[in-house]
Amino acid sequence: MNDNDTSDSSNLLLVDDDAIFCRVLAQALTRRGFVVSTAHASATALLAVQTDPPEYVVLDLNLAGDSGLMLIPELLTVEPATRIVVLTGYASIATAVEAIKLGAVNYLPKPADADQILAAFAVNSGDPALPINARPLSINRLEWEHIQRVLHDNDGNISATARQLNMHRRTLQRKLTKRPAKF
Repeated sequence: MNDNDTSDSSNLLLVDDDAIFCRVLAQALTRRGFVVSTAHASATALLAVQTDPPEYVVLDLNLAGDSGLMLIPELLTVEPATRIVVLTGYASIATAVEAIKLGAVNYLPKPADADQILAAFAVNSGDPALPINARPLSINRLEWEHIQRVLHDNDGNISATARQLNMHRRTLQRKLTKRPAKF
């Protein structure tokens, strides 16, 4: 996205439970011409959207235990033209696919800077020339992806997911607090 794509009237809602990250990213986006408001929880994000529907939303996937995916349809119900980019420190193929299916325009792993986020907003279609990784996913990454898929199928319920995976709930919680394995 270049300077001609935004104006001083471009409203952006930044939804992330990390207050320091929010403040730093809000400052960077403000310098790039956005009027930025922030929310640190799902409920406050929904109130902000009802009050002043934004043109752009940067949405964290994990909001203090709540799934940012649940917010996407609600945000788009209020303003269908809103462009949503999902950010996450826990990227997985399953959540990326779901975010796009639900209406997000892009999905970025953290850390992502303001320029990467603006570039993600500017994307209007897929890239058929994207190179295919010749190496298969590692066993650890496959495990992470499988856990994420089962967790999603159980609507984020850790106990039900642990039962389905035949895993102790605390073991699953420990695995979920770790960063995802590299591809």
